[in-house]
Order: sequence, then structure tokens, then C-alpha cells
Amino acid sequence: MSNIWERIRDWVVLLGLIVTSIVTMVNFNGQLLRSLRAGALQVTARVEQNFAWAGNYLRALDENDELRANNVDLSSQLARLRQADQENVRLRNLLALRDTTDGQLLTTRILSKDVTQQRNFLTLDAGAEDGVEEGMAVVDDEGIIGKVVLTSRRYAVVQSYLNTDFRVPARIQDVGTDGIISWDGVDRMRLLLNFVPKTEPVVPGQEIVTYGSLTFPDGYVVGTVDTAFANEGRNDFQIYLTPATPIGRADYVFVILAKPDPVIEELMEVASQQ
Repeated sequence: MSNIWERIRDWVVLLGLIVTSIVTMVNFNGQLLRSLRAGALQVTARVEQNFAWAGNYLRALDENDELRANNVDLSSQLARLRQADQENVRLRNLLALRDTTDGQLLTTRILSKDVTQQRNFLTLDAGAEDGVEEGMAVVDDEGIIGKVVLTSRRYAVVQSYLNTDFRVPARIQDVGTDGIISWDGVDRMRLLLNFVPKTEPVVPGQEIVTYGSLTFPDGYVVGTVDTAFANEGRNDFQIYLTPATPIGRADYVFVILAKPDPVIEELMEVASQQ
């Protein structure tokens, strides 16, 4: 036992002195301890200040991501509201046209557009059970669209004016001169008016309407004159016009529920064979 005490006696004495020193320092040198603590706090504060930007940067990144997500959501909502407003305007115009047009009109929607070639067609969400028949005219609130060429029970196919086989008689409103509307299969924003004598005072901006057509009632807008010129050796103008209704923008349309008089159609067919 004495041997053990001899071995640890110095360590016990040292430990007692250390404890006594700490107690004495705490009790009698509180000011020194507070000074040491204050110095340590100043050092750690400077360290925290140097690294505080990292936390602020990460928080800013998170806020930017959230703001971008909110901006995308708001932009999407705004686009939908604008589209709904445009559709409301078009529908109001269609209703106004219905109120001012003689004859029965059927409002329907364009389901699909095949406008990638020279013979372009549209598919309507209406068919024979709705009263739609071949040969009926299709228009919207701005002008002509085409004519029905095929029907099923629920759907109808329309030959649009962007079809190289499409023809409709028309008149230059300000001049009172008639011609034939067609499309040359080149530019979807340009139609042709043929057989107008070059002596007529044709100028850009003049309105062209249907006139003398078996399919379309008189007065439906086709478009406005863009350019007019006479090729050398020709006595008639080559007139290009801008369509009143771009096919790409058409969505809701009217089918005029009236067919051409079959007697007149038969006479015209006989005359064309003479």
C-alpha cells in the first residue's frame, strides 16, 4: 500500500494544486477570466463574420430558385388568361355575326388542320347529325374559311381556301369588278384574284368579298388587295390579296346550313361541258 502511495503521491499533490489554482482564479481573478472570455468571443465573432457570406449566398440561391418557379407559374397563368380572353373575343364576334346574318348558322370547332401541302383540309367537330352537308360554306367572324367536301355522322372535312382546287367568285368592293379567287400553293398568306381587267383602278387595301358564288352568300370578306400588276402581253391584272382570316388562327367557325340550288348547279355543270 505504501508503495502505491509513493508512486501516485506526486500526481495527487499536482492535481490538488491545479484545483486550488482554478478555484483561486475563479474567486479572486474574475476580471481576468472575463477578459479572456471577451477576447475569445471577439476572435470567434470575426471568424463567423468571414464565413457569414456563405450562408447568405446559399439562402439567396434558394430564394432565387423559388422566385423563378413563381415567375414561371405566373407566366403560365397569364398566358392562359390571355388565351381565354382571345377566345372570348372571338366567340363574342361569332355571336355578333350570327345575330346579323340571314340564314341558319351552326357554330363548331376546328378539330384538326392539315395545312402542310398544296391541298389542305380542316376537320370540324360537327357532322351529318348536326345538319352539315357537302357543299356548305364555312366562315368565321372575319371572313371565309372554305367549304364542306365530306361528312360523317359526327364530323366534317372542309376544303380550305389554302387548296389549289379551291375557287370562289369575288368582287373588288370599291371598284365593283368581279374575278375568281384561287391559291397558287406557294404562300399561305397570299391568295390570287384573276380575270380583273388591267384598266380597273385597283390599289392596295381594297376589300374583296364573295359575289355570285353558289356556295358563299354575297358579301363575305375574302381579304384585301396587297399588290396588283399586269404581266407583259396580258390584258388582266395579277392581283395578290391578304386573306381576312389566316387559317392558322382560325379555331371556332360557322357552317352556313344552306346548300346551293341543285337546279342551278346542274345548269352550271351542263354549261361547263359545252
